[in-house]
Amino acid sequence: MHDTAGNALSAFDIASILVVAAALLGWFNHHFLKLPHVIGLTVMGAIGAIGLMLANAFIPGITLDDTVGRLLEQMNFTDTLLEGMLCFLLFAGALHVDLEKLKQSWFPVLLLSTVGVILSTALIGFATWGVGSLLALPIAPIWYFVFGALISPTDPVSVLGVLKEENVPGSLQSAVAGESLFNDGVGIVIFVILLGAALTGAEFSLAEGARLFALEAGGGVLVGLVFGWIGYRALASMDEYALEVLITLAIVMGGYALCMQLHISGPLAMAVAGLLIGNHGVTFAMSDVTRDYVIKFWELVDEMLNSVLFLLIGLELIAVVPGVPHIVLGFAAIVITLAARAISVGSAVKLIPAARLDTKGAGRVLWWGGLRGGISIALALSLPAGPTRDLLLAATFAAVLFSVLVQRATLGKLIDTMKANNAPAMEKEIGTNDAA
Repeated sequence: MHDTAGNALSAFDIASILVVAAALLGWFNHHFLKLPHVIGLTVMGAIGAIGLMLANAFIPGITLDDTVGRLLEQMNFTDTLLEGMLCFLLFAGALHVDLEKLKQSWFPVLLLSTVGVILSTALIGFATWGVGSLLALPIAPIWYFVFGALISPTDPVSVLGVLKEENVPGSLQSAVAGESLFNDGVGIVIFVILLGAALTGAEFSLAEGARLFALEAGGGVLVGLVFGWIGYRALASMDEYALEVLITLAIVMGGYALCMQLHISGPLAMAVAGLLIGNHGVTFAMSDVTRDYVIKFWELVDEMLNSVLFLLIGLELIAVVPGVPHIVLGFAAIVITLAARAISVGSAVKLIPAARLDTKGAGRVLWWGGLRGGISIALALSLPAGPTRDLLLAATFAAVLFSVLVQRATLGKLIDTMKANNAPAMEKEIGTNDAA
């Protein structure tokens, strides 16, 4: 792949362009738009993509949208996120999850990240199949369930970003963050299984799907435990902060690469390894100086990749050229994903007594806080080219942009309302956390 001048762009060139663009747009947003950071980057990326397409349509000789499109194609958003950025983002997010508080909510987290994702996939699949049938879309039924699998996982980057900004009680924060981290890995496993059935044309088998799920998910958890334990032992054997930061990098890159080679769930491995290092490693294997360096290093990595990711989400709008069916399916996808999330969350935290959360209004936060992000877009972009991909990509972009621009922007107000309704209990818990 070459740019318009005929010069090949290296990986360093592409990374430089993205980081510089994210920094400049972040600066502009901070001083002028004053939107939340990731919302500002997504908005400006989307506006830039639309502007390039309009300039290409109405100004003769302007082909900037083609240039950016080729740049994004050369970078390969799917591989960059799923085989590059995601391992760092999940590990960095898991570092900040309190394992003890997560244990208090382990049952709802387990249900939401497994049964909840499966239920959401089925509900979205059937509902979008119905809409597609009404529109007479040329999509085979199995692809609607592939769409359900790619849009069901919530995005840990978006969710953790909001939780950092809000003074949410530790138990609820751990439940929301834990569910987001684990349902991401589970959702990708389900997507891979359904996509394989769709591509081969073979009849989907629940028994075979369950076997593959157990193998990929179980293997990912096992690799995460092994790498997390090895990393913990290595960190506990020294007090050299530079080398210990390097060891955490080795855990992430080595563990994820091994999972890719073994065809097991790298996202689940990174979530488990991050929980171990962020709790036992930080508490028992690091000095105060090392702990400070490790936490700040991964916060910097998280912030930088977060900025680039949401800029890319906006720019990837170039990949969608919507027609009437795309727009209708996109609006339907927004409603369907919200309804499926409400049913899956309600089924877990209201119908099953053992899965109920103590905080009043927590179910609404879990529902509205089910934000979609770059993972869903990357999975949609990995679909084989054709009319089916274009339609499902439009539906994915609609759901993700609504999630980023509306749900994320208003989630803070919903959390404030929840805290006001639980003021005495929350003040007690927050005070306990501060004292600890």
